[in-house]
This record gives sequence, structure tokens and C-alpha cells, in this order.
Amino acid sequence: MPELPEVEALRDFLSEHLVGHEIVRVLPVAISVLKTYDPPLTALEGREVIAVHRYGKFLGLETDGGPYFVTHLARAGWLQWKDRLPSGPPRPGRGPLALRVALETGAGFDLTEAGTQKRLAVYVVADPAEVPGVARLGPDPLAGDFDERRLAELLSGERRRLKGALRDQGLIAGVGNAYSDEILHAARMSPFKLAASLTPEETTRLYEALRGTLTEAVERSRGVAAGRLKAEKKSGLRVHGRTGEPCPVCGDTVREVSFSDSSLQYCPTCQTGGKPLADRRLSRLLK
Repeated sequence: MPELPEVEALRDFLSEHLVGHEIVRVLPVAISVLKTYDPPLTALEGREVIAVHRYGKFLGLETDGGPYFVTHLARAGWLQWKDRLPSGPPRPGRGPLALRVALETGAGFDLTEAGTQKRLAVYVVADPAEVPGVARLGPDPLAGDFDERRLAELLSGERRRLKGALRDQGLIAGVGNAYSDEILHAARMSPFKLAASLTPEETTRLYEALRGTLTEAVERSRGVAAGRLKAEKKSGLRVHGRTGEPCPVCGDTVREVSFSDSSLQYCPTCQTGGKPLADRRLSRLLK
């Protein structure tokens, strides 16, 4: 799933390639991606893109005097830029193509989604706040006013484990499964530590890891073409998706805890005092 750093890189990329250009056609291929009907997709046609925004893990295209085009790429969605779109309308079928946006230059982009679970979402709205997922977003962790005190306030009443708290978009916007693993590894904290139990020193470590990990990932992704962002993300991860590999910090073996629809990775030496976590849902540290 694209998270804050990749969506921010897509925002930069699309700002360079879309702003100042006219949308001439929006072609839905999978009707299931459309989550709104008023205004219709055709309200975007003939409009100039004047800005590209990021709201957590959502992307938004702002048009001149018209509606916003807002999308969430979900777990298996992606944006594929094309300097020259294929001639003729796309054909509905079983392929990954979900929606195409064409510019007056002949360039444009496709929204695609792999797999059988279709969660990619597109909204056409007068105001991004009309999108439920955007309306419920917590603060952006890279915003200038997101300081250590703000993080402490957010976590103070949280009775959940840190892993779940960091992934909650209503608490902190933009962090998903991969970067929550990376942040906790950098902070040297167990993913199952209770969020409200942090000491001031631990809050400082978590804040520095949160800002540092995301900032580093954004800088690594900046200037990377849209088609190479997935590979760039994977290459920069230290523990997530690296089960069985050596931890780059201490050399211990990266371990995994699996859940029904996801998994987390961590280093026992760096994060849990050398004790492996039981690999079952809602597991706790082995005594």
C-alpha cells in the first residue's frame, strides 16, 4: 500500500506533470472505483489542473473553478503515468486498469489495481472534506506544527498497542503497515507496547523516529518517477518485509507476527529485549 512518503512523491510528480494542463477525458473502466456520482466524472472534463494535494494517503487534484478529483490507492492500487496514452478508449475486462485520465497533450495516467479485493476509490467532490476518509484524518506527522507535545497528547489516552495506534488514520495521518514497522524499529520499541505507557524519554524517541523515518523516506522518493516508487520504497525498508534476514543494526534475525489480513516484522534484539513475540493474533511477549 502506498503510504505518506510514496503519496507525497506522487504529489510532487503529478504537480510537475499535471498542473497547467487540461483534463479532456476521464474514462472509468471499473465502475466499482467510483464512490460519488454528483458531481459526475464529466464535470472534470475541460478543467485545468491548478494544484495537486496530499491528505494523509489520499491524493487530490484541484481544478480551476471545478470539483476535486480525490483518490485513495488502497492496498493494491497504483498510478501509472503515460507520456502518450493508447489511442481509443480502454476496454473493460479482467485486467488491472480501473480508470484513465487523459490530458490535452495526449499524456495522462491510469489508476490500476491488482488482485481480487477491489478497494481503490475515486471521489469527485466540491470539497475534499466531503470524502469520509479525508474528514476523519488525524494530524499530518510532517506538518510544521506536529511537535513532540502533540504526539504525547495523541497517545496519552490510547489503550491500544503502538503498532495499531500508529496505523490509525484518525489518530495520525499517512502511516501504514510498512512504515509503522520501520518507525518502531528506529525507536527501539515493541509493536505491542501500550501507547499510553510511554515515558517522556520514550515519547521523544518515538517522535524522532516518526519524523526521521518519514522525512528520510520522502527525500529518498523525491524525484523518482511514479513507476519506480514501489521499488524505491522496498529498497529503503530495514525490517518490514524482511522476515528471516539479518537486522541491519544488530545482525539478529528479523521475525514476523502474522494476523488474518496482514503481518508485522521486528527485530527481537533491538525492540523486545531479545524475546520473540508469539506468532499468533493478539500475542504478547513470551515470558
